[in-house]
Amino acid sequence: MSNKTPNYWAIVPAAGSGSRMGSHRPKQYLHLHDKPILQHTLERLCFSRITGIVVCLAEDDAYWETLILQKPVIRVNGGAERCHSVLNGLQALRQLAQPDDWVLVHDAARPCVRQADIEKLMTELAHHPVGGLLAVPVRDTVKRAASNAHQIEIVETINREGLWHALTPQMFRLETLYNALQSVLKKGELVTDDAQAIERFGLQPVLIEGHPDNIKVTHPQDLSLAELYLRQM
Repeated sequence: MSNKTPNYWAIVPAAGSGSRMGSHRPKQYLHLHDKPILQHTLERLCFSRITGIVVCLAEDDAYWETLILQKPVIRVNGGAERCHSVLNGLQALRQLAQPDDWVLVHDAARPCVRQADIEKLMTELAHHPVGGLLAVPVRDTVKRAASNAHQIEIVETINREGLWHALTPQMFRLETLYNALQSVLKKGELVTDDAQAIERFGLQPVLIEGHPDNIKVTHPQDLSLAELYLRQM
């Protein structure tokens, strides 16, 4: 590992269509407080400790140019799935950054993340060999269910002790995350977040408790909740 103090970079995968929103445009471009969700998200990442931001977009993205950004970002093409987009972003960063630089991957549809939580993640894991992610403990009773032709039925109740909701950003060394994603994709596997790739690479990420208002806008009802949280910030 280099003796040089590592930089911090951000990658925002934003190539998804957001089909569950039932909208005519991708969810990251729906408006909150007269700004697209993606613009809010990028503004959360625009502070001095972040050296640069890579945004992974669909090739036919027709809305990106409508954003008003605080500082320039690096645009790359996204992929078929989130993990492919992140890998494309990492490939771009490998031309600019050092292998042991930190990379924070943050969901485009999490516009309410607190900068204080991002700072906490960066500070607490600055000297950790692996890295980790923001998360919150599961507070509700968890049920495993199965569907039949007419209804959804409970199969079992799961002990919530030790269960956490994974959030973003998720922060890992550039080359470690690149190698982990390359490894799972070469095996024909897909992962739903970066920590899962790191886990399958034989490493153990650390959970850093964040705030539960760091929600991911996924369904139409999430918009009003995100509006509420943003008003309180």
